[in-house]
Parts: sequence; C-alpha cells; structure tokens
Amino acid sequence: MRILSCVLFGAAIASELHAEEPPPRAVIYQLLVRTFGNTNETRKTNGTLEENGCGKFAHITPVALASIKEMGFTHVWLTGVLEQASGTNWPRIPADDPDILKGVAGSPYAIRDYFDVSPDYAVVPAKRMDEFKALLARCEAEGLRVLIDFVPNHVARSYASDVRPDLSFGEGDRRGEFFHRDNSFFYLQQDEGGLVLPTSHTPGCDGIFLPEKDQARVTGNNVVSNRPALSDWYETVKLNYGHDFTSGRDTSHLPGPNAEPADVPKTWRIMDEVLAYWQAMGIDGFRCDMAHMVPIEFWKWAVKRCRTRDPAVFFCAEAYDNDPMKLTEGHVLDALLGAGFDAVYDDPSYDLLADLYKADKWTNDLDPLTFTGERFHKSLRYSENHDEVRLANPREWGGHGISVGKPVSAVLFAMGRGPVMLYNGQEVGEPAEGVEGFGGDDARTSIFDYWSMPEFTKWVNDGKFDGGKLSAEQKSLRAWYGKLIRTTQAKAFTRGDFYGLNHANNANPAFGRVRDESASGHWLYTFLRHDRESGQAFLVVANFHGSETLHGVKIQIPQNARIFLGRSEIETWHFSDKLASSWAGSTSRESLDVDGITLPDLPPCSALLLEIGCSGH
Repeated sequence: MRILSCVLFGAAIASELHAEEPPPRAVIYQLLVRTFGNTNETRKTNGTLEENGCGKFAHITPVALASIKEMGFTHVWLTGVLEQASGTNWPRIPADDPDILKGVAGSPYAIRDYFDVSPDYAVVPAKRMDEFKALLARCEAEGLRVLIDFVPNHVARSYASDVRPDLSFGEGDRRGEFFHRDNSFFYLQQDEGGLVLPTSHTPGCDGIFLPEKDQARVTGNNVVSNRPALSDWYETVKLNYGHDFTSGRDTSHLPGPNAEPADVPKTWRIMDEVLAYWQAMGIDGFRCDMAHMVPIEFWKWAVKRCRTRDPAVFFCAEAYDNDPMKLTEGHVLDALLGAGFDAVYDDPSYDLLADLYKADKWTNDLDPLTFTGERFHKSLRYSENHDEVRLANPREWGGHGISVGKPVSAVLFAMGRGPVMLYNGQEVGEPAEGVEGFGGDDARTSIFDYWSMPEFTKWVNDGKFDGGKLSAEQKSLRAWYGKLIRTTQAKAFTRGDFYGLNHANNANPAFGRVRDESASGHWLYTFLRHDRESGQAFLVVANFHGSETLHGVKIQIPQNARIFLGRSEIETWHFSDKLASSWAGSTSRESLDVDGITLPDLPPCSALLLEIGCSGH
C-alpha cells in the first residue's frame, strides 16, 4: 500500500508570496488622487478647493505606498490625474465655463489635455509634471506598477492641448459634415441650432457654451441632439474613430492591426501619440474607460503598437456587453480580449451579488456566470469602484455595514485567475454618506467635487498613514482585506481552475437554509480552486446573509469534484482556514458526498478560505 500525503501548509503560501518572481496577477489599488491624501474636515457641499482642500501628488508618500504594498497590492491606479475641465482658476489655466462642468472640481473623465496632469494635485501648479514624475519614482521604488486612465470615447467640450497644440482634436475638421473619416468630432448641422445645455437653472449658468453657440457637437454618450439632458454626459463631446456610429455596429471597414499610421483615421494617430507619451514617462498600463464604445479595430491597432514599445504594458477595459452603445454584434468583452486586453470588467458578477440584497437573487444565480470560457479567468473583479456605491453605505447592500464586503470580496477575489481591485476607503468601511455636491447623496464618494473621506482620513491620520484614528473594527477590516489579498495570490487562485459546488448541494438541507427555505443556495456560496501543477487546492465558503448565523453547515463534495481535484481515492481530507480563523477539520472520503464536510458556525457576512490537505491511499 502506497501512503500518499498531500497536506498543504500555510508556510507554502507564504513562500510563494515572497518568491523573487513577477506577481502572478495584478492586484490593483484604485487611488483617487483628489481625495486620497486630503485630510481637510470642512466638507462643505459644493465647496471650492480653498474651502474643502484637495489631495496632492505629494500626499502619496513613501510611507503610504509602503502600506499599500504591504497589503499585497502590485499596482496602483492613479485615478483622475489627467488635466480635466475644472471650475478652479490657475495661472495660465483658466477655470472652465460652469455650464460644461459637473461639480466644482469637474469630472476626471472630461479631459481637457491628454498630455498634461491636473494642476489641482500639485503643491506648485507650474511644476505639476515634475511632482507627478516624482510620484511615479516613489511608486517604482516601492515596487508598485502604475496605471492611469485612458479615456478614448470623449473629451471635455473645452479640450485644447497646451502641451501638444499640434495634436489638439478638431483642428482642420470639416464642420459642414456630420461625419467624415478624419474629423475628430461629429457635427450637428447649423440648421439644427446651437448647443443648449441643461444647466440654465443652475446658479451662475446660462445653458450656453460659446464655442458651440452656433453649431453643436454630438455629446459623449452618443446623444445626437443640440439639447442633451442633465442625465447625459453633457460636459463631454464624442470622439470620432472613422466610423459613423449612427450607421450601425459594423466596423469591419476600418484598418487592420498592421496598418501604418498614415493609413488610419486621424483620431487613431493622436491617441497613439497619447499612449506613447505616457508610456515613455514610465506608466505601466491603462484602465480604458467605456472601451466598448470604441471600434475593436482601433484597439487591435493601438494595443499592438503599445506592446512594441513595452511588451508588458497592461490594458484593462471598463466595458459592458449590455450597453446598446457597444460597437460589435458579438460579446464585447470577448472581442476586447481578442483585441489584446489583459482584462475586462466583470460587471455581471458584481451586479448579481448586489441583487442578493435588492432583487431577491440567490447565490445559485452566480453559477451561469462561471461558464464564460476565457473571459471567466480574464475578468477584473471588484466590490467597489468610483462608479459604484459604497459597501458600507447604510442604504446599500442591505444596510449591513462594513462587514458585508467580506463575503462579497472573498468570492469575487477568489473565483478566477484575473486581476482584482480594491477602491481606496473600502478597506476601512468608508460609507459615502451625505450630500457632497454634484452627485447628491448617492452613496458614492464624489469624483466631481473637492472632498475628503471622513473614515479614510482616520487611516491617513494627518499624513502618518498608520490608522491611528481608526476604530478597532476598522483596523480589523483592513487587516482582513490584506489577508484576503495575500492569500489569494497563492497558486490555487492565480493559476488554478474553478469548480462550483452549489449545484451539487441544492437538495442538501444542511447547506445553509434559513427558516422555511425548501431549497439550498440562497445565501451560501461555495466552490473549489485547484492548481494541477502544484496540487494546491482550496474550498471557498461565504455566508452572504446579513443577520443569520448558519449553523451545522455541511458541504457535499461529490465524486466528480474529487476527480477535478485529482484526489478521488484519498481516504482522509483535511481543511484549515487561511483567512480569518484558526478553524481546522477533517472528514473521510465516504462522508464527502453523503454527509459532507461539517463546518463551524458561519456568522453573518463571513467567509472561509479552507486549504485542502489529504492523507491515505
């Protein structure tokens, strides 16, 4: 008889995470520069920069970056650094017309100059680029790769590059044509009237933007009207990539990935210059805003050119297949991956988990989303970002407070091999309560206003970045996120395959049923991750219920699952939590598909990452 021992110890995980090799997957810390280091406590609704303060490049200190690195992050996404339309007046950079602004600070996605950074974030505005380069050097010294936004679909209505005026959009456009291949914009004709903005009733506004008083351009979200609504992206104007979007989604007439710059539409050439500019400065990658609204042919061409300059450049697409503005008849996320993207947003899984609390979805409803082929393991997963509500907001996610992020993040971060992302403030339970400015009381930390995050500033602690003012619960939450991030960098998660167990436990009455439920899989979700090469395996378990402790949970692991793990003949199975507890347990092979592994009590909003070991023949 051959005795087989495949018990995996926590030390093995630790050795992986400290090995001298590139990070196995991107773990991204989304850092909104405007709020990250701002400790001003005024927080006046619609306040100015002078009143409410503003985060600076200089606030992102070596101490702050070291703390981010220590949590397990490999990348920082410096959100909103490009020069944007703004209501703040700086020398040589006058404030914009308030009619084309959202908020006093302005939207970071209404870019005014693609070749510059916002003066708001500099201690000395005239030296803003030097200060930004110094921040890049600090990130590099800490071993953190840097991502910035690439916003290809639209620009601020006031766009005019001071750094590269020769590459300003709109110069030489044929304004007498709605569409021309080499126009930068789409032009409404003069008989349709000039632009009338939805801001005429806002103090200080008149609804008129003088450069478009006589002739309007198409608004950023494809609004072919001289009267965009308040809910539209009225502060932006759509860019033209050589395809008339009003004619349909077929963009096959556009140039291929090997086309010479002289043979592609003008906007392509300008955007290639933009990307090359930031790559030369040391930017390691780009989070591409609303990528599905731009022709796939452009992405194939642009990503290929970027990779000739830096083969390791990272491209992540914010994209939504259910958006009617997408420019492909097929699944746009698959198309973007085919165009060369490293990752695409996993909005469907995020939405499904949110719907557990607001639309009576069950965790079983996640299962269809795990059969998406290559996309499943190349999805960027997040439980917060700047567009989404805060987990800890009392009106969202069932009102369960800061702990609701634990099952949500554990499942999303552990289910696939793709990148994962955490938004600054999430790790300490930032709730985004109250009216900040343009966005109102929308449960989001405003990207449109000068603001500071009341809970996050307790971690910043006057620039010490030591969490000195956090509560014990907040400190525990931040430590939990760090443990989750570091543990899910193990090979079972970064290289392994996925096997869902909810379907095998639907009829199992001990699988987390609450009250009079007659089927299982409402609040409990569980799956296996396994790396064949190392043999490493985990059982992931999450209780999404906000108030019920699940007692006596038993999870059946059927024969097919044991074959998936390569352990169908193993006699004794061992499980030990590597996330938030010291629990460990064992069971026999015969019990796994009859009674299952018996788990400890699962408190509300909790998760386990159970490393699987085994012994026997």
